[in-house]
Amino acid sequence: MGRIFEKRKHKMFARFDRMAKAFTRIGKEIAISVKLGGSDPAGNPRLRAAIQAAKANNMPKDRVEAAIKRALGKDALDLQEIVYEAYGPHGVAIVIEAATDNPTRTVANIRSYLNKHNGSLATSGALEFMFQRKGVFKASLEGKSADELEMSFIESGADDVEIDEMEIIAYTDFNNFVHMQRALEESAIEVTTAEMQRIPNTTVTLSEEQMDEVLKLIDKIEEDEDVQNVYHNIA
Repeated sequence: MGRIFEKRKHKMFARFDRMAKAFTRIGKEIAISVKLGGSDPAGNPRLRAAIQAAKANNMPKDRVEAAIKRALGKDALDLQEIVYEAYGPHGVAIVIEAATDNPTRTVANIRSYLNKHNGSLATSGALEFMFQRKGVFKASLEGKSADELEMSFIESGADDVEIDEMEIIAYTDFNNFVHMQRALEESAIEVTTAEMQRIPNTTVTLSEEQMDEVLKLIDKIEEDEDVQNVYHNIA
């Protein structure tokens, strides 16, 4: 069928792989959220955020409901949240958030990826000071006034607001996440995602070749089924 078909097929399967990974990640986040705060989104801000992420990733509603039901069942996985800190090539700081039912397997896999790509695990807390945990809220600007939406975010507790093409991104302090989430809901502002992220305090600039080397490692880590999020300090 030719090279064009093969390229399209490759892109299609890559998209399916990303979608499957996103669904798995969100399913684990739902499971942890239900375990910690119950199955009612109205009283569980973390679960509400997970459901928002599911919608943003086009995860079917029945799969979300199934994930909640599964988390309440006797056979629910006993997932542990673990944060690994690592150095990548060229001194890049990497923070890895995992949700796993087998920490021994997870750390062995991560150590293997690092060893094969000129990286190494750091001791716990070694890189924590290099990142800030912040609440990150995103909303579409389609059909809306950027100025009005920006003001609404600020009034709801945002410390900083950015405009990125047709999307607005607002940041708030880690401890203010739940307050801002509720304030936005009360203002009937529809956000596409609401999540906690680790934002680097300072960044490093790499050459294109160095960047490729680090991104190969990050891509490999992100492919692991136990990994939820990967953060780095590349500019």
